[in-house]
Amino acid sequence: MESRSKSAVKSYEIYSAVDPSVVNSMLDWFRDNDRNVYKTAVSTLAQSRKLRAVFIQKKPLPEQYAWIRKTLQLKTSETIGEHLMQAWLMAGNQDMLAAFCDAMDIEHDGKGSVSGDLPDEFEATKLDAAVDSLVGKFDPQVVSVYLRFFNLQKPGGWPTLEAKLESDERLKLG
Repeated sequence: MESRSKSAVKSYEIYSAVDPSVVNSMLDWFRDNDRNVYKTAVSTLAQSRKLRAVFIQKKPLPEQYAWIRKTLQLKTSETIGEHLMQAWLMAGNQDMLAAFCDAMDIEHDGKGSVSGDLPDEFEATKLDAAVDSLVGKFDPQVVSVYLRFFNLQKPGGWPTLEAKLESDERLKLG
């Protein structure tokens, strides 16, 4: 089992801490760009709560979103929550992912999906500059979520990235 760093929080903890508008943006993106993923997520979450998906789907959209956000905050929703967030980051935030990889000299496919080896270490000044650039161009909450998920890509995470996530007020969730 891989070791988890202090800042390497689980997806349900991120859903509990992040501003609801970030989760709403994710859900909007799926409804607009990949409705099947949205429907599957609702169905899976409903089943996990021993409900029929139609019960959730009949609710007005703001109530659906509130129910989904609340359900994604449960430990039992860890897997679906992680998959949803990763899919949204990889498909709906490619510009941000590519900008981070470029700033950190990480090989990627042009869309932010890493194609080479991940670095063993991050240079603090380069990471500081990358974060400054990202929070200047993108929602700092989304940047924070992305960096937390990125930090899970290496067992134990990167100490420099962990320190940045813990010390930079712009990267605080919520």
